[in-house]
Amino acid sequence: MQTIKLPGRLVGIGLYTPAEASLYTGIPAADIRRWLFGYTAHGVQYPGIWSSELADLDEAVLGFHDLIEIRFVHAFRQHGISLQAIRNASQQAKELFNQAYPFTCKRFQTDGRSIFATVLSETGDESLLDLIKRQYAFEQVIKPSLYEGIDYTESEAAQRWYPVKRSKAIVLDPSRNFGKPVLTTAGIDTATIFSAYKTEGKDTKRVALLYEISTAAVEAAVHFEQRNAA
Repeated sequence: MQTIKLPGRLVGIGLYTPAEASLYTGIPAADIRRWLFGYTAHGVQYPGIWSSELADLDEAVLGFHDLIEIRFVHAFRQHGISLQAIRNASQQAKELFNQAYPFTCKRFQTDGRSIFATVLSETGDESLLDLIKRQYAFEQVIKPSLYEGIDYTESEAAQRWYPVKRSKAIVLDPSRNFGKPVLTTAGIDTATIFSAYKTEGKDTKRVALLYEISTAAVEAAVHFEQRNAA
């Protein structure tokens, strides 16, 4: 297992390997590495779209805000938008919103089309035309579901993420357990519950007694971990 030296300042930032980020978001780890840490093609080195908030660790790891922002990059790529256009849009939105992670910012839902319109004139990316000309197309990319489950600070920065749709049983919060998924109320990480569930012969009630939590909480943790392992 990879050992990562953790600096004291890591508290409140979160820590995820590309493989973990892939489990939580459903995005291939190879894409996450490519978009965030750069890649080489035809002998040319291309940088990541932005620098990870844990870039000083000298490891290919993500912080919480990287994890949330990468979900939006995935949505753009699914629509065929080039990495150059995404990189340009990210930089312009950073300056406009004064946000280090601008795609996650709710304001991008309303102002994103104008940002991409500017990027189109710079890059000529034809995939941006639909986003600019048709509101419907933009809404298909920047879906409300991308913002659902995210709690924000007063400055509109993402604070925590509830990854299960229409549920707050599980949360990824950089101030808790290095941002790994935990049961929101009990604070126990879901991986621990799932391990106990397997050790105890998949006896939900037994695990609930061991950790002094409800059977519903055990079931939520198990379902989440099983979904990720599928």
